Amino acid sequence: MLAHVTLSDDLERISAAAHAFAAPGERVAGILATEPLDTGRVYLCAYESDAGEHAWLALDDLGAPVESRRVLHDAASLAALCEVAEETAGGGDVAELRATLAELREREAPEGIDEAEAAALALEQALQEEPRLATTAYLDELGVASRRLEKALGEDSASPFAAALQQSMPAVEELAAEVERRYKGPLT
Repeated sequence: MLAHVTLSDDLERISAAAHAFAAPGERVAGILATEPLDTGRVYLCAYESDAGEHAWLALDDLGAPVESRRVLHDAASLAALCEVAEETAGGGDVAELRATLAELREREAPEGIDEAEAAALALEQALQEEPRLATTAYLDELGVASRRLEKALGEDSASPFAAALQQSMPAVEELAAEVERRYKGPLT
């Protein structure tokens, strides 16, 4: 019988592997789990030195360093986009939005409040708790749920969620470039 392995279990295993790559005076500061398209699992491991310097290393699912610049870039970009999507979805605080909608229902009971509350709940349920795996499917799920909420709230034209993701692209690209610049291993 196969045991069920959770993302938390994988992160513990990768954390042990990541520690083996730490230089003297350096520690693993965090790990982001990603799964770029056509790549498999990639774990972005952030390192911090006693001097306050930062470095990165991406490990594959076996705990081996990633050497592909494209895979590293895709993983870093995906992690950043998922972060932006979570921070932007539903105005950034879906629980507060749901509370506001509930108050509005009590005070005014406007037409369409049921649809708005259902869409806000669906978005809240789409948001994954930490630790989470950054995937394109997760981004898509957040996008669909966000758009449903926007429409329920009367936003029929351009999507504020999509606009926020588009506006974040320079910062996402800068983060990916920073990860490449501070990479602990060779890249091809």
